Amino acid sequence: MQPLTLIFITALVLMTLIQVWLSSRHIRHIRAHQDKVPENFSSQISLADHHKAANYTCAKTRAGYPGIFLHTVLLLILTLGGGLNAISGFWTDWFTNPIFHGMALIISTFLIMGLAEIPMSYYRTFVIEEQFGFNKMTRGMFFADLIKQATLMLLLGAPLLFGILWLMEKMGENWWLYAWAAWITFNLFLLAIFPTWIAPLFNKFTPLEDAALKTRIEQLLKKCGFKSSGLFVMDGSRRSNHGNAYFTGFGKTKRIVFFDTLLSRLTPSEIEAVLAHELGHFKHRHVIKHIIVSFIMSLAFFWLLGYLMNQVWFYQGLGVTVADVPATAMALLLFFLVMPVFTFLFHPISSIYSRKHEFEADAYAAQNASADDLIRALVKLYQDNAATLTPDPLHSTFYDSHPPAAIRVAHLQNQT
Repeated sequence: MQPLTLIFITALVLMTLIQVWLSSRHIRHIRAHQDKVPENFSSQISLADHHKAANYTCAKTRAGYPGIFLHTVLLLILTLGGGLNAISGFWTDWFTNPIFHGMALIISTFLIMGLAEIPMSYYRTFVIEEQFGFNKMTRGMFFADLIKQATLMLLLGAPLLFGILWLMEKMGENWWLYAWAAWITFNLFLLAIFPTWIAPLFNKFTPLEDAALKTRIEQLLKKCGFKSSGLFVMDGSRRSNHGNAYFTGFGKTKRIVFFDTLLSRLTPSEIEAVLAHELGHFKHRHVIKHIIVSFIMSLAFFWLLGYLMNQVWFYQGLGVTVADVPATAMALLLFFLVMPVFTFLFHPISSIYSRKHEFEADAYAAQNASADDLIRALVKLYQDNAATLTPDPLHSTFYDSHPPAAIRVAHLQNQT
């Protein structure tokens, strides 16, 4: 057995076992605390709502088990099981040009993986979300969204993929620098067009019409030195009863978007506090910091790919047969399939970094709006979204980008 084969199997089994173990811990911890509302929330969250959140979270977590095992099995079939060899061989009869052959190989592989995940997505939407009263989607909307997403991926992703493969083939050993620059350009382009071209394909966005609320928000924006291209309401209720608010775009395309479900549930002062939190992310440049970190990491990944694609053991160790080394498209596909296995244990670092940003944004909201209003808004959102108030600490540390409810509220209470 090749050394890389052994390392890959060990890492994949370890990742799978840890995922299952964390999920089972999460369920046990929630069940152990489902019969008592945490003290800080007892005056606002009923025991019935606490039970609902426990049941909903446990149902979602249990529904994740098939996905964990499916991903593991698919990865083994595609790599050591010879799946990529079979797909590559199939397209060899169709394309002699290495770039077009590579595009067909990569696109068809991800299409197969995407199709395999549809039943689980369908179950989450029309069984779990339906059972707990969140789903508003029809089956027609569900499949229409899938078609739109697939079409967008082809229209936007295919030219990028062609460009990356062309650079890998034509630009010599430093191709990874050019490919990295292309990747950055593509991502910035997506950020620019998302608010006005992509998001409206899935939801309707209408200008905020509540004059009093709009005036209140504009005063907050002026106070915080934030310029936006508009305040918009998204028809989130067409698909779900979950509520949220977010910023999108950058530069002149920056928009503030409120879910209609959020506006219908919160008071004006609570909406202002939620927006102040989002403005805190802007003021602390969290989005820019995240983009910079992701670009630095992508540079490291492209450099690593540039090294691995020239190593025979990289292909052989993952069960792939190639006629020549480097095999650009196969190397690219293998790298992005297996890299999450080897980076899985770094999840907590990302979560800790994200939580730090959430605390900073909460502190900013407390200074520029009201900590009490933000607490009330958060409690309502926890209640409306059936978010558990008692997650397993280790599961939360590993996965959650936001602090647990009790810790977050306690932190805000210290700001008052």
